[in-house]
Amino acid sequence: MTATDTLDHVTTSVARRVRQGHEAEFVEWTDRGIDLVRTFPGFLGGGWLRSSGESSDYHVVYRFETHDHLEAWMRSRARRSWLSSGRSIADDVATHRLSGVEGWFEPQSTLTEAVRVIGGPPPRWKQAVSIGVAFYAVSLLVNILLTPHLNTLNVALRTALVVMTCTPLMVYVVMPFVTARLRTWLVPRSEG
Repeated sequence: MTATDTLDHVTTSVARRVRQGHEAEFVEWTDRGIDLVRTFPGFLGGGWLRSSGESSDYHVVYRFETHDHLEAWMRSRARRSWLSSGRSIADDVATHRLSGVEGWFEPQSTLTEAVRVIGGPPPRWKQAVSIGVAFYAVSLLVNILLTPHLNTLNVALRTALVVMTCTPLMVYVVMPFVTARLRTWLVPRSEG
């Protein structure tokens, strides 16, 4: 996999608890599901991992090019049929969906190992540099254009107005712009 457009991709990890004695059947069922999802447009890869040798929890991971591609799989009749054939062997325990900057706010400790293997968020120091670049640009813009007009307000109100201005700018304009420009640095070429 290359870094091209990786920040636009979406990874979903589903934790499933396998009923005792059904482990081999679960692996076969999961492999059939992965073979099925491979036929869907936008599918980039997937697989499964077991939490530990003694655990009954398995993590199934799917990675899609876009949210729309993932949603097409999630809403498909083929997926519903496949899921119903596995109801007697495993139960869904948790689902995580990560993409782009949204995944940055998922605490590292709660990410499944499967999501980290398939492609989790960039290292924290790269996140800090990216956010710093974006924050500097927004702060400079707000200090030049907005704060001179707020000098008569008390500090609490002035700060609230600055935060209410900066937050949407960061989330909807500046961070998407910065991460798009830094994508090959944030998500380097995969070794595998």
